[in-house]
Amino acid sequence: MTNEEIFRHIDHTLLKAVSSWAEIEKLCAEAIRFKTASVCVPPSYVKPVSNAYGILSICTVIGFPLGYNVSAAKQREAEAALADGAAELDMVINIGDVKNGAFTQVEEEISAIKKITGKNILKVIVETCYLTKEEKIRLCQIVTRSGADYIKTSTGFGTAGAAIEDVLLFKEHIGPGVKIKAAGGVKTREDLEKFLSAGCDRIGTSSAIALLTGGGATGY
Repeated sequence: MTNEEIFRHIDHTLLKAVSSWAEIEKLCAEAIRFKTASVCVPPSYVKPVSNAYGILSICTVIGFPLGYNVSAAKQREAEAALADGAAELDMVINIGDVKNGAFTQVEEEISAIKKITGKNILKVIVETCYLTKEEKIRLCQIVTRSGADYIKTSTGFGTAGAAIEDVLLFKEHIGPGVKIKAAGGVKTREDLEKFLSAGCDRIGTSSAIALLTGGGATGY
């Protein structure tokens, strides 16, 4: 797998709370140079990035990183992000709802945000490190029915990141129109190739360029 092939699947990401505009500019310049699938930036940076780097596909996060925002707030976040220039939204589900068995509420929330997202891409972060196998399978079904475009393993801020076992489980249980995104815990070039070969269409990481150009991992 060539570097160019891998870059086409990378959401070049910087979501740290202390991210500066200078760091975001560097992220965007790298994304343009290496032709990554997108840049994933904090919501407050979507409009500045759109104004400065209109050539990029801009991804941002909704209900991030804990997911327990009320649905109305998540919907407003989605509307604002799209208005500011985002083309892709990565939303965190309400994991408390999952633990309470309130799966109807989880599905309704995803469906509502997908309705707002429209033809733009919606990725649903389920945060696998907190879930049982049964919950993961149920969420594959919910994400499929809701019309979302991707199921995503992790925020990168939980107790663990992506695992190959979860990607393979998702691949078995999602519908044909749903793709898989892995995030968190990608530390080597071999990890990048392994996740893509296992069935991921996207990988969210800040490390891909460093890993593929010899700089070493820099973290999520």
